[in-house]
Amino acid sequence: MDDLLNALVDKGLRGETPTRDEALAVLRSADDELLDVVAAAGKVRRKWFGRRVKLNYLVNLKSGLCPEDCSYCSQRLGSEAGILKYTWLRPEQAAEAAAAGVRGGAKRVCVVASGRGPTDGDIRRVSRTIEAIKERAEGVEVCACLGLLADGQAERLREAGADAYNHNLNTSEAAYGDICTTHTFEDRVATVKQARAAGLSPCSGLIAGMGESDEDLIDVVFSLRELDADSVPVNFLLPFEGTPLAGEWNLTPQRALRILAMVRFVCPDAEVRLAAGREVHLRSLQPLALHLANSVFLGDYLTSEGQAGKADLDMIADAGFVVEGRETSTLPEHRREEAAGRPERPHERVAVRMRGAGTELPPNA
Repeated sequence: MDDLLNALVDKGLRGETPTRDEALAVLRSADDELLDVVAAAGKVRRKWFGRRVKLNYLVNLKSGLCPEDCSYCSQRLGSEAGILKYTWLRPEQAAEAAAAGVRGGAKRVCVVASGRGPTDGDIRRVSRTIEAIKERAEGVEVCACLGLLADGQAERLREAGADAYNHNLNTSEAAYGDICTTHTFEDRVATVKQARAAGLSPCSGLIAGMGESDEDLIDVVFSLRELDADSVPVNFLLPFEGTPLAGEWNLTPQRALRILAMVRFVCPDAEVRLAAGREVHLRSLQPLALHLANSVFLGDYLTSEGQAGKADLDMIADAGFVVEGRETSTLPEHRREEAAGRPERPHERVAVRMRGAGTELPPNA
């Protein structure tokens, strides 16, 4: 195991991809080797992100009533889960909710809506919401998560001020039909590619614990590496009563840590985010996960409660990490340079021209 971990660290420090066999060996390592695995992956995490932890805050714009049949989701078609259902929040309501997260230290706000994908009217509504959030919190990042995108919609979100777009792959292409029949793995890949092409930072991750094999986990993470997602949220299944996966309790804290370590080795310079289910499945080992992930959600998730925000902040400080400020760029320099080549928003082009004329404007004006 020592030789394997040394090889993985060397590759991670260079930003190189491990082999599938190496990644599989991490998932299948023994519990007695767990701290060695965490320490090795932690070296890669610190190389690219230091001891910074980025805080993200989720605002659920529309809850429930989804026509898709994703087996893991409490908002799915036919779900009997006892969740709150409501239609669209008004832009000012969403901005007020986002402000609470920003006050808690969040530098990214994720606006999410249930459904297969947005209509053009939905895009207009979400665009107004993005503008309202940014008016109240200058410099905050906004990531939209609205489902499958139609042509031109990613560009319109970018023009409205969105910084990123989230659409998770969730599981491997081979296993995708087992968890959803109303859309395909390829549909999800296409939406991530559309977001990138429009100049949005691609955010895409997975859900672990749905009964998938080790090979499925390797497949989905290597697919995310191929898509070159900037942000990789790692969710751990919350088996809601009233959904087809209600009985799937497949994870231990040790297993969850090995999954996070594998993701870090395969995506060494990407923002790896602790997402839904971390409190339930990592439990008292959550602080160890900070040595693998450099980003967490603060507070609650879509339809489930998270750890109290103060407890998250205390955990970060007690583990020897620091909250990343809005003045600090999350991604390594080479990823920032790549992002700089993406299409500018219309108001960014105006700002550049005005700065060139001697008018002082903030970078996000």
